[in-house]
Amino acid sequence: MSDDAAKAWAKWHEGRVETVTAPYGPLTLTGTHWLADYPEGRIPAVPGRWRETAGGVRLTATEADGLALDAEPFTGETDLAPDSGPPARARLAAGARHLVVIRREGAHAVRVFDPDAEARRTFLGIEATPYDPSYVLPGRFRAYGEERSVLVENADGHRRGLDLGGELVLERDGAEHRLQVAVDADTGALWAVFADVTSSLTSYRFRFLRPGAPAADGSITVDLNRVLLPPCAFAGHFICPFPPPGNTLPFEVAAGERRLKAALAPVI
Repeated sequence: MSDDAAKAWAKWHEGRVETVTAPYGPLTLTGTHWLADYPEGRIPAVPGRWRETAGGVRLTATEADGLALDAEPFTGETDLAPDSGPPARARLAAGARHLVVIRREGAHAVRVFDPDAEARRTFLGIEATPYDPSYVLPGRFRAYGEERSVLVENADGHRRGLDLGGELVLERDGAEHRLQVAVDADTGALWAVFADVTSSLTSYRFRFLRPGAPAADGSITVDLNRVLLPPCAFAGHFICPFPPPGNTLPFEVAAGERRLKAALAPVI
């Protein structure tokens, strides 16, 4: 085993823990409120009056709502576009909570990130398998030529479209395995949601793989030591997509982030 590779993995894992435990990290999401569910514009426990417009969301607030926009007290009416930055830099706040507008398939929602969320206060860590060089695999990317979309179940029980740009071919123990992947339009980086033999047993029910961008010839090194837990593993208010058909690997990915650490039951 390469000491440098193992040290780099340990640093990556430490960085991941810092990210998820940050004041506005995934552990702090306490609600995703779809505006279509509140036609009168009032969302319980979320200040202000909200409604969808042709281009985004319109917020109306009074002094009693206690809202701040761009770090200044806000009253009146304003139109908000979906937030493109991280929750920590959200434009809208209610005290310590940050309010984030999102859009999915034409529908808008308001997310609430609370640094005092119970999930953050009770977090015990991420169960992750130490670096194993046997999970660093050669791969190659094959683009479809045009983007495809497939309907998949999401963690909130709804089916939504998942855009896919090609397939990632992995080689392990002399056999080839394929995963359908999305491709970032700006960077060319690949992303896959997948399951494997350990899913729902010794690992979370599905995980994410982000191997980066392939070379010009499609070749790419896939390090399964860096598979990630999806955001919905940290807070149930995320709407993570489940793996598309065929994205279940027929071998154990006993590597990377596996599941959240849980408190041990007391011995009686």
